[in-house]
Amino acid sequence: MESMLSRYAKLLVHYCLETRAGDRMYLRSTTLAEPLIREVYRIAVRAGAVVEVSMDFSEQERIFLQEAGSDQLKYVSPMYRQAMETYDTYLYIRAPFNLREDQSIDPEKRKIRQKANKEISEAYFRRTATRDLRRTLCQYPTQANAQEAGMSLEEYEHFVFNACKLFDNDPIKSWTEVRKSQQQIVDLLNSREQVRYVGEDIDIRFSTKGRTWVNSDGKTNMPSGEVYTSPVENSVNGQIHFSYPAIYMGHEVEGVTLWVKDGHIEKWEAKRGQEFLNQIFEIEGTRRFGEAAIGTNYSIDQFTKNILFDEKIGGTVHMAIGQSYLQAGGKNQSSVHWDMIADMMKKGEIYADDEKIYEKGQFLFIE
Repeated sequence: MESMLSRYAKLLVHYCLETRAGDRMYLRSTTLAEPLIREVYRIAVRAGAVVEVSMDFSEQERIFLQEAGSDQLKYVSPMYRQAMETYDTYLYIRAPFNLREDQSIDPEKRKIRQKANKEISEAYFRRTATRDLRRTLCQYPTQANAQEAGMSLEEYEHFVFNACKLFDNDPIKSWTEVRKSQQQIVDLLNSREQVRYVGEDIDIRFSTKGRTWVNSDGKTNMPSGEVYTSPVENSVNGQIHFSYPAIYMGHEVEGVTLWVKDGHIEKWEAKRGQEFLNQIFEIEGTRRFGEAAIGTNYSIDQFTKNILFDEKIGGTVHMAIGQSYLQAGGKNQSSVHWDMIADMMKKGEIYADDEKIYEKGQFLFIE
């Protein structure tokens, strides 16, 4: 375990964050991830970085949102503000105690909190778009995630480490090869203007004119393995059914189908979780798409109810309602960015300017 965590830390510090002497790093997680935090801290300090560590304890966020008054909800941590506005790197290690602990939080309190952090969120999106702030999101295996995925903790640890290529002789070299392979995909997509996803209960098209497809090669998410863009906001037309459960803020919604006209989601339905879906679509900016993407990580071969992994599943596509990516040229703004995933392995096809480039989970031009 110690050896694997050391490999993980080296990958995060040297490859993902490209840590340099003099960098200021903000490292955020929970106390559960202390073993990995210790190794990251060791490797980052050895590289010459100054590291500030923030660790949440069990139910900290739930207690705060439940007990805090209006003035407390509007309070913004000076340390967090400074990190998002001025630091060089930001590592967020997911390590949850309980994936459902904040389900019953008053939505109005959450809105106050989101409004209080709006300026910091804008700075975060602006700086990460240009890598002025080099950010990476990753996972430390916890019992909560293992249970959610239907695995033992040992099985889940193996799943996480394998998805991050930590069993390879040289994980950094392996991710460099991923970057090279995916560059072929983004080069082709960036030479086209119209994209169409076709599949079971799916026929949706959108324009990417003036937008950029991004090669997600493990620099901002670990693991990664996807290519993504932000479609032209008013260009999305058609219908899309998401065959995988869609999970957001601890809520699980199944069988989501969306009908879209000129970029506006006009109709939606879910087989389970309709009320929560209705609530989300009341939030500003959620009835337009902020992302369209294609998963390419075939080492992630099962659904685990963790979007960091699930959106990368090889043979899937996903679209996100809400916030766009500035680095892709997106303009939609929202406090929500909710990824929803569709399987493409059985009947899926992708067309770029009417040329079929993808069929049944595989790109046709890559060997």
